Amino acid sequence: MGSQAVCMPYLADTENVLSGERRDYWRHVVSHAFVPLEASFPREDAGFDGRLRGATLGALGVYDVDTGAHAAHRTAKLTTAAPAECYKIGLVVNGRGLLGQDGRQAVLNPGEFAVYDTDRPYTLTFEDPSRLLVLIFPRTMLGLPQDRIAQITATPISGDSGLGALVGPFLLQIGTLLEEVETHGGARLAGNVIDLVATTLAGRLDLTADPGSTRNALFLRITSYIEARLGDPGLGPAEIAVAHHISTRYLHKLFRAEGTTVLAWIRERRLDRCGRDLRDPLQSFRPVSAIAVKWGYTDASHFSRIFKAAFGLSPREYRHGQALCARGQDEASPLPRP
Repeated sequence: MGSQAVCMPYLADTENVLSGERRDYWRHVVSHAFVPLEASFPREDAGFDGRLRGATLGALGVYDVDTGAHAAHRTAKLTTAAPAECYKIGLVVNGRGLLGQDGRQAVLNPGEFAVYDTDRPYTLTFEDPSRLLVLIFPRTMLGLPQDRIAQITATPISGDSGLGALVGPFLLQIGTLLEEVETHGGARLAGNVIDLVATTLAGRLDLTADPGSTRNALFLRITSYIEARLGDPGLGPAEIAVAHHISTRYLHKLFRAEGTTVLAWIRERRLDRCGRDLRDPLQSFRPVSAIAVKWGYTDASHFSRIFKAAFGLSPREYRHGQALCARGQDEASPLPRP
Protein backbone atom coordinates (compact mmCIF):
# COMPACT_ATOMS: atom_id res chain seq x y z
CA MET A 1 0.00 0.00 0.00
CA GLY A 2 2.99 2.29 0.29
CA SER A 3 1.98 5.57 1.85
CA GLN A 4 -1.74 5.06 1.46
CA ALA A 5 -3.53 5.91 4.71
CA VAL A 6 -5.07 3.06 6.63
CA CYS A 7 -8.13 5.06 7.52
CA MET A 8 -11.25 4.97 5.39
CA PRO A 9 -12.65 8.50 5.70
CA TYR A 10 -16.31 9.20 6.28
CA LEU A 11 -17.91 12.62 6.26
CA ALA A 12 -21.51 13.70 6.71
CA ASP A 13 -22.66 17.31 7.03
CA THR A 14 -26.14 18.84 7.19
CA GLU A 15 -24.90 22.13 5.73
CA ASN A 16 -26.08 21.37 2.21
CA VAL A 17 -29.24 19.52 3.24
CA LEU A 18 -32.58 21.26 3.14
CA SER A 19 -33.63 22.46 6.59
CA GLY A 20 -36.75 20.31 6.70
CA GLU A 21 -34.79 17.16 5.80
CA ARG A 22 -31.88 17.57 8.21
CA ARG A 23 -33.34 15.62 11.11
CA ASP A 24 -34.13 12.58 8.97
CA TYR A 25 -30.70 12.88 7.38
CA TRP A 26 -29.03 12.90 10.80
CA ARG A 27 -30.99 9.82 11.86
CA HIS A 28 -29.52 8.02 8.86
CA VAL A 29 -26.06 9.39 9.52
CA VAL A 30 -25.71 8.19 13.11
CA SER A 31 -27.20 4.78 12.33
CA HIS A 32 -24.88 4.30 9.37
CA ALA A 33 -21.73 5.38 11.20
CA PHE A 34 -22.34 3.53 14.47
CA VAL A 35 -25.17 1.06 15.04
CA PRO A 36 -28.88 1.40 14.23
CA LEU A 37 -30.23 4.20 16.42
CA GLU A 38 -33.34 6.27 16.84
CA ALA A 39 -32.97 10.03 17.15
CA SER A 40 -35.32 12.55 18.72
CA PHE A 41 -35.17 16.33 18.73
CA PRO A 42 -36.47 18.92 21.23
CA ARG A 43 -38.51 20.52 18.49
CA GLU A 44 -39.11 18.86 15.16
CA ASP A 45 -39.87 22.25 13.60
CA ALA A 46 -36.63 23.86 14.84
CA GLY A 47 -33.41 24.06 12.88
CA PHE A 48 -30.69 21.45 13.31
CA ASP A 49 -27.02 21.35 12.36
CA GLY A 50 -24.73 18.35 12.57
CA ARG A 51 -21.39 17.24 11.17
CA LEU A 52 -19.73 13.88 11.56
CA ARG A 53 -16.19 13.10 10.44
CA GLY A 54 -14.74 9.67 10.95
CA ALA A 55 -12.39 6.93 9.86
CA THR A 56 -11.48 3.34 10.70
CA LEU A 57 -8.19 1.82 11.78
CA GLY A 58 -8.74 -1.89 11.34
CA ALA A 59 -11.55 -2.79 13.73
CA LEU A 60 -11.44 0.57 15.50
CA GLY A 61 -13.77 3.33 14.35
CA VAL A 62 -13.03 6.93 15.37
CA TYR A 63 -15.61 9.69 14.89
CA ASP A 64 -15.60 13.41 15.61
CA VAL A 65 -19.20 14.60 16.01
CA ASP A 66 -20.43 18.20 16.06
CA THR A 67 -24.12 18.13 16.82
CA GLY A 68 -27.07 20.28 17.67
CA ALA A 69 -29.51 19.43 20.46
CA HIS A 70 -30.91 15.91 20.09
CA ALA A 71 -30.96 12.48 21.72
CA ALA A 72 -29.73 9.18 20.25
CA HIS A 73 -31.60 6.10 21.48
CA ARG A 74 -30.39 2.52 21.24
CA THR A 75 -33.62 0.76 22.12
CA ALA A 76 -34.12 -2.80 23.34
CA LYS A 77 -35.80 -3.60 20.03
CA LEU A 78 -32.77 -2.38 18.08
CA THR A 79 -30.26 -4.29 20.25
CA THR A 80 -32.23 -7.48 19.52
CA ALA A 81 -32.72 -6.82 15.81
CA ALA A 82 -29.20 -5.55 15.10
CA PRO A 83 -26.65 -6.78 17.68
CA ALA A 84 -23.17 -5.36 17.17
CA GLU A 85 -21.11 -6.74 20.10
CA CYS A 86 -19.22 -3.47 20.41
CA TYR A 87 -18.21 -0.97 23.03
CA LYS A 88 -18.26 2.76 22.49
CA ILE A 89 -16.19 5.38 24.28
CA GLY A 90 -17.71 8.86 24.29
CA LEU A 91 -15.46 11.82 25.15
CA VAL A 92 -17.09 15.22 25.38
CA VAL A 93 -14.98 17.97 23.82
CA ASN A 94 -17.40 20.91 24.03
CA GLY A 95 -20.86 21.25 25.53
CA ARG A 96 -22.30 18.50 27.70
CA GLY A 97 -23.76 15.05 27.22
CA LEU A 98 -26.04 12.90 29.33
CA LEU A 99 -25.47 9.16 28.93
CA GLY A 100 -27.88 6.64 30.37
CA GLN A 101 -27.32 2.86 30.49
CA ASP A 102 -27.80 0.00 32.95
CA GLY A 103 -29.79 2.17 35.34
CA ARG A 104 -27.06 4.81 35.58
CA GLN A 105 -26.98 8.40 34.34
CA ALA A 106 -23.64 10.04 33.57
CA VAL A 107 -23.34 13.77 33.03
CA LEU A 108 -20.30 14.18 30.78
CA ASN A 109 -18.64 17.57 30.84
CA PRO A 110 -15.73 18.62 28.60
CA GLY A 111 -12.77 16.29 29.07
CA GLU A 112 -14.86 13.50 30.61
CA PHE A 113 -15.58 10.19 28.92
CA ALA A 114 -17.52 6.99 29.54
CA VAL A 115 -17.85 3.50 28.10
CA TYR A 116 -21.16 2.07 26.91
CA ASP A 117 -22.26 -1.21 25.33
CA THR A 118 -24.04 -1.24 21.96
CA ASP A 119 -25.91 -4.44 22.82
CA ARG A 120 -27.77 -3.00 25.78
CA PRO A 121 -30.19 -0.08 25.57
CA TYR A 122 -28.77 3.38 26.08
CA THR A 123 -29.61 7.01 25.45
CA LEU A 124 -27.15 9.82 24.79
CA THR A 125 -28.68 13.30 25.07
CA PHE A 126 -27.34 16.72 24.11
CA GLU A 127 -29.44 19.64 25.31
CA ASP A 128 -27.23 22.20 23.54
CA PRO A 129 -24.81 22.17 20.59
CA SER A 130 -21.90 19.93 21.55
CA ARG A 131 -18.85 18.17 20.19
CA LEU A 132 -18.11 14.53 20.98
CA LEU A 133 -15.30 12.14 20.09
CA VAL A 134 -16.55 8.56 19.75
CA LEU A 135 -14.56 5.32 19.52
CA ILE A 136 -16.37 2.12 18.55
CA PHE A 137 -14.73 -1.31 18.55
CA PRO A 138 -15.55 -5.01 19.12
CA ARG A 139 -15.97 -5.87 22.79
CA THR A 140 -13.37 -8.65 22.59
CA MET A 141 -10.64 -6.13 21.76
CA LEU A 142 -10.52 -4.96 25.36
CA GLY A 143 -9.60 -8.36 26.75
CA LEU A 144 -11.65 -7.56 29.87
CA PRO A 145 -14.61 -9.50 31.32
CA GLN A 146 -17.87 -8.19 29.92
CA ASP A 147 -19.70 -8.64 33.22
CA ARG A 148 -17.17 -6.38 34.93
CA ILE A 149 -17.32 -3.72 32.21
CA ALA A 150 -21.10 -3.73 32.71
CA GLN A 151 -20.45 -2.41 36.22
CA ILE A 152 -18.94 0.85 34.94
CA THR A 153 -20.95 1.66 31.83
CA ALA A 154 -22.39 5.19 31.91
CA THR A 155 -19.90 6.15 34.62
CA PRO A 156 -17.96 9.37 33.99
CA ILE A 157 -14.17 9.12 33.94
CA SER A 158 -12.35 12.38 34.48
CA GLY A 159 -9.76 13.55 32.02
CA ASP A 160 -8.05 15.61 34.72
CA SER A 161 -6.66 12.93 37.01
CA GLY A 162 -5.25 9.42 37.05
CA LEU A 163 -4.94 7.54 33.77
CA GLY A 164 -7.85 9.59 32.46
CA ALA A 165 -5.51 12.56 32.34
CA LEU A 166 -3.43 10.59 29.84
CA VAL A 167 -6.32 9.10 27.86
CA GLY A 168 -8.34 12.27 27.33
CA PRO A 169 -5.68 14.44 25.66
CA PHE A 170 -4.45 11.46 23.62
CA LEU A 171 -7.91 10.76 22.24
CA LEU A 172 -8.38 14.42 21.38
CA GLN A 173 -5.42 14.15 19.01
CA ILE A 174 -6.75 11.10 17.19
CA GLY A 175 -8.72 13.10 14.63
CA THR A 176 -5.57 14.90 13.53
CA LEU A 177 -3.41 11.79 13.65
CA LEU A 178 -5.76 9.86 11.38
CA GLU A 179 -4.90 12.15 8.51
CA GLU A 180 -1.17 11.71 9.04
CA VAL A 181 -0.48 8.11 9.96
CA GLU A 182 0.32 5.58 7.28
CA THR A 183 -1.01 2.06 7.04
CA HIS A 184 1.75 0.45 9.08
CA GLY A 185 1.66 3.04 11.85
CA GLY A 186 -2.13 3.27 11.78
CA ALA A 187 -2.66 -0.36 12.68
CA ARG A 188 -0.25 -0.01 15.58
CA LEU A 189 -1.98 3.18 16.66
CA ALA A 190 -5.29 1.35 16.86
CA GLY A 191 -3.76 -1.26 19.14
CA ASN A 192 -2.16 1.41 21.30
CA VAL A 193 -5.45 3.27 21.66
CA ILE A 194 -7.29 0.14 22.79
CA ASP A 195 -4.46 -0.87 25.12
CA LEU A 196 -4.61 2.54 26.79
CA VAL A 197 -8.39 2.42 27.13
CA ALA A 198 -8.24 -1.15 28.48
CA THR A 199 -5.59 -0.17 31.04
CA THR A 200 -7.71 2.77 32.20
CA LEU A 201 -10.86 0.67 32.56
CA ALA A 202 -8.98 -2.19 34.25
CA GLY A 203 -7.58 0.31 36.74
CA ARG A 204 -11.09 1.57 37.36
CA LEU A 205 -12.17 -2.00 38.07
CA ASP A 206 -8.92 -2.99 39.79
CA LEU A 207 -8.52 -6.12 37.69
CA THR A 208 -6.21 -7.71 35.17
CA ALA A 209 -7.40 -9.31 31.97
CA ASP A 210 -7.62 -13.10 32.12
CA PRO A 211 -5.30 -15.06 29.77
CA GLY A 212 -8.11 -16.29 27.51
CA SER A 213 -9.48 -12.80 26.97
CA THR A 214 -5.97 -11.51 26.38
CA ARG A 215 -5.39 -14.07 23.62
CA ASN A 216 -8.70 -13.15 22.00
CA ALA A 217 -7.82 -9.47 22.14
CA LEU A 218 -4.38 -10.15 20.63
CA PHE A 219 -5.89 -12.20 17.82
CA LEU A 220 -8.34 -9.43 16.97
CA ARG A 221 -5.56 -6.85 16.97
CA ILE A 222 -3.53 -9.04 14.65
CA THR A 223 -6.42 -9.50 12.24
CA SER A 224 -7.08 -5.76 12.35
CA TYR A 225 -3.42 -5.23 11.45
CA ILE A 226 -3.76 -7.67 8.56
CA GLU A 227 -6.91 -5.91 7.38
CA ALA A 228 -5.07 -2.62 7.23
CA ARG A 229 -2.13 -4.14 5.29
CA LEU A 230 -3.95 -6.31 2.76
CA GLY A 231 -2.66 -4.23 -0.15
CA ASP A 232 0.96 -4.97 0.75
CA PRO A 233 2.05 -7.93 -1.45
CA GLY A 234 4.86 -8.69 0.99
CA LEU A 235 2.61 -9.12 4.00
CA GLY A 236 3.45 -12.36 5.76
CA PRO A 237 3.81 -14.13 9.11
CA ALA A 238 7.31 -12.79 9.89
CA GLU A 239 6.30 -9.13 9.59
CA ILE A 240 3.06 -9.67 11.50
CA ALA A 241 4.85 -11.43 14.36
CA VAL A 242 7.50 -8.70 14.66
CA ALA A 243 4.84 -5.96 14.65
CA HIS A 244 3.11 -7.62 17.61
CA HIS A 245 6.26 -8.61 19.52
CA ILE A 246 5.54 -12.34 19.36
CA SER A 247 7.26 -15.31 17.73
CA THR A 248 6.07 -16.66 14.39
CA ARG A 249 5.51 -19.98 16.17
CA TYR A 250 3.07 -18.36 18.60
CA LEU A 251 1.42 -16.48 15.73
CA HIS A 252 0.74 -19.74 13.89
CA LYS A 253 -0.56 -21.25 17.13
CA LEU A 254 -3.11 -18.43 17.48
CA PHE A 255 -4.45 -19.06 13.98
CA ARG A 256 -4.49 -22.85 14.40
CA ALA A 257 -6.73 -22.33 17.43
CA GLU A 258 -9.15 -20.58 15.07
CA GLY A 259 -9.05 -23.48 12.61
CA THR A 260 -7.05 -21.69 9.92
CA THR A 261 -3.57 -20.44 9.02
CA VAL A 262 -2.09 -16.97 8.71
CA LEU A 263 -1.69 -17.20 4.94
CA ALA A 264 -5.16 -18.65 4.46
CA TRP A 265 -6.63 -15.80 6.48
CA ILE A 266 -4.79 -13.22 4.38
CA ARG A 267 -5.84 -14.92 1.13
CA GLU A 268 -9.51 -15.10 2.14
CA ARG A 269 -9.63 -11.48 3.23
CA ARG A 270 -7.93 -10.32 0.02
CA LEU A 271 -10.30 -12.31 -2.16
CA ASP A 272 -13.28 -11.02 -0.21
CA ARG A 273 -12.13 -7.43 -0.81
CA CYS A 274 -11.55 -8.13 -4.51
CA GLY A 275 -15.00 -9.67 -4.82
CA ARG A 276 -16.54 -6.67 -3.10
CA ASP A 277 -14.85 -4.25 -5.49
CA LEU A 278 -15.85 -6.32 -8.52
CA ARG A 279 -19.46 -6.17 -7.33
CA ASP A 280 -19.33 -2.43 -6.82
CA PRO A 281 -20.91 -0.60 -9.79
CA LEU A 282 -18.97 2.53 -8.83
CA GLN A 283 -15.77 0.62 -9.64
CA SER A 284 -16.91 -0.83 -12.95
CA PHE A 285 -14.46 1.49 -14.73
CA ARG A 286 -11.48 0.04 -12.86
CA PRO A 287 -9.61 -2.76 -14.65
CA VAL A 288 -9.63 -6.14 -12.96
CA SER A 289 -5.83 -6.03 -12.80
CA ALA A 290 -5.96 -2.72 -10.91
CA ILE A 291 -8.33 -4.18 -8.33
CA ALA A 292 -6.02 -7.17 -7.92
CA VAL A 293 -2.98 -4.94 -7.38
CA LYS A 294 -4.93 -2.79 -4.91
CA TRP A 295 -5.36 -5.85 -2.68
CA GLY A 296 -1.85 -7.27 -3.00
CA TYR A 297 -1.96 -9.42 -6.14
CA THR A 298 0.76 -8.32 -8.55
CA ASP A 299 0.58 -11.43 -10.77
CA ALA A 300 -2.62 -11.23 -12.86
CA SER A 301 -2.64 -14.90 -13.92
CA HIS A 302 -2.08 -16.09 -10.35
CA PHE A 303 -4.89 -13.85 -9.15
CA SER A 304 -7.25 -15.15 -11.83
CA ARG A 305 -6.51 -18.78 -10.88
CA ILE A 306 -7.05 -18.40 -7.14
CA PHE A 307 -10.12 -16.21 -7.63
CA LYS A 308 -11.74 -18.81 -9.90
CA ALA A 309 -10.87 -21.55 -7.41
CA ALA A 310 -12.62 -19.58 -4.66
CA PHE A 311 -15.64 -18.20 -6.54
CA GLY A 312 -16.10 -20.69 -9.38
CA LEU A 313 -15.83 -17.89 -11.97
CA SER A 314 -13.02 -15.83 -13.38
CA PRO A 315 -12.87 -12.24 -12.10
CA ARG A 316 -14.33 -10.91 -15.37
CA GLU A 317 -17.09 -13.53 -15.40
CA TYR A 318 -17.87 -12.73 -11.79
CA ARG A 319 -18.08 -8.99 -12.49
CA HIS A 320 -20.27 -9.57 -15.56
CA GLY A 321 -22.57 -11.92 -13.65
CA GLN A 322 -22.99 -9.43 -10.83
CA ALA A 323 -23.86 -6.69 -13.32
CA LEU A 324 -26.52 -8.88 -14.93
CA CYS A 325 -28.01 -9.79 -11.54
CA ALA A 326 -28.23 -6.14 -10.62
CA ARG A 327 -30.31 -5.21 -13.67
CA GLY A 328 -33.96 -4.74 -12.92
CA GLN A 329 -33.52 -5.08 -9.18
CA ASP A 330 -34.61 -2.30 -6.86
CA GLU A 331 -31.68 -0.59 -5.24
CA ALA A 332 -31.65 -0.26 -1.47
CA SER A 333 -32.26 3.31 -0.38
CA PRO A 334 -28.82 4.88 0.07
CA LEU A 335 -27.74 7.04 2.94
CA PRO A 336 -28.76 10.57 1.93
CA ARG A 337 -25.76 12.76 1.19
CA PRO A 338 -25.60 16.52 1.06
